[in-house]
Amino acid sequence: MKKYISRLLYLMLTAFLAGSCEYDNYDEPNAVLEGTVSYRGQSVGVRTNGPEFELWQDGYDLKKNIPVYIAHDGTYSVSLFEGQYKLVVKEGGPWVPMLSDTLIVDVKGKTTYDVEVTPYFTIEDPGFTVNSSTLTASFTVDRIVGTASMQSVNVYLGTGMLTDQNKNEYVRNIATDDIVPGQQTTVSFEIPENLANEEYLFVRIGVRSGQSNEYYYTQSQKVEL
Repeated sequence: MKKYISRLLYLMLTAFLAGSCEYDNYDEPNAVLEGTVSYRGQSVGVRTNGPEFELWQDGYDLKKNIPVYIAHDGTYSVSLFEGQYKLVVKEGGPWVPMLSDTLIVDVKGKTTYDVEVTPYFTIEDPGFTVNSSTLTASFTVDRIVGTASMQSVNVYLGTGMLTDQNKNEYVRNIATDDIVPGQQTTVSFEIPENLANEEYLFVRIGVRSGQSNEYYYTQSQKVEL
């Protein structure tokens, strides 16, 4: 009986080790797809962990999308197996969705593929100055999609580069009635007391259209106080 139990345990252990080795021998992704989300060659700033793409690959029994997360500065990077993929620009971003326009991407080794989108609005020529405890922001909001409505425009202050609608230390809302698309807007406001003693702050401007819940952001700029 003891011999039988010992033999059974040996067989079970052997099967477990063989299965473990087989699991460990699975190939890891051998390629990287990276790029920038841009409009007319200019990177589109977004909210961290906000808008994303989807990748699909045909020819496999388990057909499931691969999420592609976009960094705050509009760049993305994802590890993949080499092959041909379909890239889908999902709804929800601060740009016109392209659900009917599937982009075909051939991935081999390190592949760079920039994705051109059409934002509802953009923000051009952002500039920031600090005089004592007053911050002045100047910028121009451009309407890219003629039918888009301007829902909200904000200036964000943060202690880190990842500053946006969800992560910030202060938000200054600007009345959309005071903004004329295509013309420069200048606003000044007092830096809050809890931030006034910081050595520097990161500043961004965001604009949201009525067609999306996400903001189009300028790149984070470090401003010395």
